[in-house]
Amino acid sequence: MAQHFSHRMGKSSWMIGTPKGSAIWDGTGLHFGPPVARVDDIADSGEALWLAYYRSIFNPARLNTGAMEMHMPVRYWKNLPEGKLIPELVSRAGTGGQRVGQAKEVDVRKGKTIDIAPADAQPQRDAPTDLDQCRRCDLWSMATQGVPGVGPDHATIMLVGEQPGDQEDLAGLPFVGPAGKLLDDVMQQAGVDRDTVYLTNAVKHFKWEPRGKRRLHKTPGQREISACHYWLEHEIAAIRPKVLVALGSTALKSIMQSSKVTLNSMLGNPVQHDGQWVVATYHPAYVLRAPDEQLKAAAFADMVKALQTAERLIAGDARHH
Repeated sequence: MAQHFSHRMGKSSWMIGTPKGSAIWDGTGLHFGPPVARVDDIADSGEALWLAYYRSIFNPARLNTGAMEMHMPVRYWKNLPEGKLIPELVSRAGTGGQRVGQAKEVDVRKGKTIDIAPADAQPQRDAPTDLDQCRRCDLWSMATQGVPGVGPDHATIMLVGEQPGDQEDLAGLPFVGPAGKLLDDVMQQAGVDRDTVYLTNAVKHFKWEPRGKRRLHKTPGQREISACHYWLEHEIAAIRPKVLVALGSTALKSIMQSSKVTLNSMLGNPVQHDGQWVVATYHPAYVLRAPDEQLKAAAFADMVKALQTAERLIAGDARHH
């Protein structure tokens, strides 16, 4: 029997333990060992997973105890890890479980946490070449149009916002609404010419919810940010800016490709990421919504400082070369 399993299950290591002897396959060869008196003598780290699997596939709607006892007499159940589950499962099937099948058993499983990067868990999406043909998430269905970035082909600074607003969605251009006007004031005070920078957003379609006759901004979810990073990557690769200025938390998460990075931790702390400097500051909409003038002035000043930092990083890079 062991020879048979070595051919059929040769890719996995396994052990057969009986009161008369044991057989172990280590992946390359078959080894025979001493008897195993009790099942409890075998350390099996996968037993908990096996019991969860057995419980979840046990279908009371198709229970046939006669067939079970024919294939494995009851006197041997004590030797099976799942044997201790069978009486309870059979009993519950007889008291109404057959009407619901295995639905309840599947529902109560807490599952096993799998350590996987968020990017690797994203579904496969199309690779469109035109923004208005993009269907990588559902936001296209709510928006008037996709809003690409604008600016010089080789701008040294790229400003990345969150998403288009109502006016940007209608115009097809980034930062033309109230937040764009405040950004103009920030750039003017920082001594940065708007015509020299590239302006874009982490998400290219306007996400909104109706409020009467108005369309109110709704923050994009992580799935939408991840889906739209495809377009931001293309823009960064084409423009090749030396400094990326993240305007707000959504833009920062998209640039850094991390849902754990926080805006507060990076304010005033430029970092290098994938060959570019990343400078984080507030989104102009945050300044507009600030509840008092003191907070508004402080956030405005931080934005000015961030753009000046970007200019200094470029100047320092130029001197270095």
